[in-house]
Amino acid sequence: MNAAASLKSDRTALTLDVPIEGMTCASCVSHVEKALTAMPGVEFVSVNLASEKASLFLANGADVTGLPGVVERAGYTIPTLETEYSISGMTCASCVGHVEKAIEAVPGVANVSVNLATERAHVAAYAGLVPAGAVEAAVEKAGYEAKPIAEAADHEHAEDAKSEEIGRLRRSLIWAAALTFPIFAIEMGGHAIPEVHSWVELTVGHKYLKYAFFVLATLVMFGPGLRFHRTGLPKLLRGTPDMNSLVSVGTLSAYGYSLASTFVPALLPPGTAHFYYEAATVIVTLILLGRWLEAISRGRTSQAIKRLIGLQAKTARVLREDTFVEVPLEQVRPGDRIQVRPGDRIPVDGTVVDGQSHVDESMISGEPIPVLKLEGADVVGGTINTTGSFVYQATRVGADTLLAQIIRMVESAQGAKLPIQALVDKVTAWFVPAVFAAAVLTFAVWWIWGPEPALTFGLVNAVAVLIIACPCAMGLATPTSIMVGTGRAAELGVLFRRGDALQALRDVKTVAFDKTGTLTKGKPELTDLVLAPGFERRGVLSVVAAVEAQSEHPVAAAIVAAAKAEEIAPEASIGFVAVPGYGIGAHAGGKRIEVGADRHMAKLGIDIVGFQAQAKSLAEQGKTPLYAAIDGKAAALIAVADPIRPTTAAAISAMHELGLKTAMITGDNRITAEAVARQLGIDTVVAEVLPAGKLDEIRKLRAAGGPIAFVGDGINDAPALAEADVGIAVGTGTDVAIESAEVVLVSGDLTIVATALAISRATMRNIEQNLFWAFAYNVALVPVAAGVLYPFTGMLLSPMLAAGAMAMSSVFVLSNALRLRRFAPA
Repeated sequence: MNAAASLKSDRTALTLDVPIEGMTCASCVSHVEKALTAMPGVEFVSVNLASEKASLFLANGADVTGLPGVVERAGYTIPTLETEYSISGMTCASCVGHVEKAIEAVPGVANVSVNLATERAHVAAYAGLVPAGAVEAAVEKAGYEAKPIAEAADHEHAEDAKSEEIGRLRRSLIWAAALTFPIFAIEMGGHAIPEVHSWVELTVGHKYLKYAFFVLATLVMFGPGLRFHRTGLPKLLRGTPDMNSLVSVGTLSAYGYSLASTFVPALLPPGTAHFYYEAATVIVTLILLGRWLEAISRGRTSQAIKRLIGLQAKTARVLREDTFVEVPLEQVRPGDRIQVRPGDRIPVDGTVVDGQSHVDESMISGEPIPVLKLEGADVVGGTINTTGSFVYQATRVGADTLLAQIIRMVESAQGAKLPIQALVDKVTAWFVPAVFAAAVLTFAVWWIWGPEPALTFGLVNAVAVLIIACPCAMGLATPTSIMVGTGRAAELGVLFRRGDALQALRDVKTVAFDKTGTLTKGKPELTDLVLAPGFERRGVLSVVAAVEAQSEHPVAAAIVAAAKAEEIAPEASIGFVAVPGYGIGAHAGGKRIEVGADRHMAKLGIDIVGFQAQAKSLAEQGKTPLYAAIDGKAAALIAVADPIRPTTAAAISAMHELGLKTAMITGDNRITAEAVARQLGIDTVVAEVLPAGKLDEIRKLRAAGGPIAFVGDGINDAPALAEADVGIAVGTGTDVAIESAEVVLVSGDLTIVATALAISRATMRNIEQNLFWAFAYNVALVPVAAGVLYPFTGMLLSPMLAAGAMAMSSVFVLSNALRLRRFAPA
């Protein structure tokens, strides 16, 4: 197993995802990670700025009750989610105390209020810290019953919080702009047009003008601008400065210098009593503009999740006491019978028990043509019924539905960190302190060696250095691209179960496929039954079907179906034994029956020489030859054919167009495998491989051609999926295969493999563009802000221009990431 797969299996069961509020730049990520890593029992922490979440990997028995306090001491917060519960069984005030005490004891609960009159409990809990069902279990243990009235939807809460933040930023921006405009217009207008300066001096006067600027600037600094000081200064004092600290110190420096020039100019060297109210206020306004645009852009990065959530029905018509009544989706339970009318969105996963209809499953399969659903057919929550009406039985509800699993996969991938992020994290950890050091050095150099007024030059350039530095762009460069890229991939039918598979898939050189169920439909049909002398068709098919009926293999289903079609009743069988990769055996009709590949017969010492010529001929036609033996004697040659998926040839061609090599790894007969490979144009064929041998073959292909992706669908593919650099599971396959893979294809259309590879490459290109911009921006402009060009060109960078550049830097990164929403497969 490769390292990534090992890491995945070691950590999955002990992962805790917690939303973190208050992070504004990459330095915040470093601070939160450092604080959480120091907690006992925390083995590893990954904090994502774009999704604003922390993923903690915990040791067994780790206590996380102190986690909110740790986060708050670091200067951030864990949001609380409020949930209403109906409480049954309360009869007096003592019951209220019992229920409150029980709920308060649940780790992660921040506050609880129980009302006897309404029989409700209002619970505020830290997001991500209270396990599902924990409150209900605690109340039940106390002797009562609790049911959530309306489950607090994490996504709705997060969206509401984002909307509120965008609204606050917009209001702050409007106030800041309105208060800044008079200062900017008069100050800049006076510089540009001397007549304006003279008019202001004559009508208002210099003395009153500076007092007016002071009032306006103070309102900006401690009104809309207070958000920077309130968070930035405490973090600076704790030794964990962030983006807010840079803005706060920079603007307060300009404001403080202007304050001294206004009220105590005698304290400053002669000729240096200048005013920088316009710089301080314009900086605040421009950075608020950047934050507002950034917040809007961040909201757009999660639109894929919003669209997926929008596919969920809100209610369901459930059978209650012989009548179908409409109930909230949260009240649907497995086993409930649900009525679906024309045009309804199917609420949860289930099986049709009465009626029929055509269902639009394009959200799952990508196929625009509605699928006929008869009695016994499976239906998926979120798909849309078209014309008919039917009743179905719920099998999977809530978090167990396919749509909920898809949403979780997308969220998990969006919150991941790629290996490329490790370098960014190392840089951003010291970036803000380094900027402060650069600002101090800039001020010192200008004050000591700069031209007069040296103090003014030193202040202006130091402020420009503080303001232009942008760790936000570096922190957002990778996660925003991952969020948009994986979201767009989900819309196209590709689910990244782990975000780092994006980077690994980009580097793949060879794509290997399993044959049965992957390249083919996985629904073989019996095409030939060649009998040995002395055996008759009905008798052989009856006992072979009896044994195959005990197997779940697609070939077994084909043989059983053929017997049923010929109205042959299978014999009863006992002592069933399956030998993976070889065959099966059992007793049926008083005889020992063995069915399997030629190697199974060879292992049992059964002679099949008489069938070899016919077996070769059938294999060359792309059919799979099997043998049946009765009481140790070869009785029949069985041939089954598994139709190739309609999109397989196009998928292989698309791989070649991307410059990739293709391979097929199968346990099937070599002649059959080579016939299929010739038909599809596959480069390399590895046949007659046992499940355990697939691992060795993948290692050989990797050694010969570089990183490899393996595409499979069955239980026997799980080891190969885990061994490959990237495991890709076909979504129509088994749960075991899907759990072993890093990437899941929602449908069986293999052209989506090429889509996955293409979007991986596009996302990684996007990340590299963002990182280049973020690093190049800071490396190039911080020295310019410090004044390195002044000796050669006489050029200095105004702090106001620095603020504009910094504000637009993050917006550029986010806008570039959002381009991935327009990605379309070739």
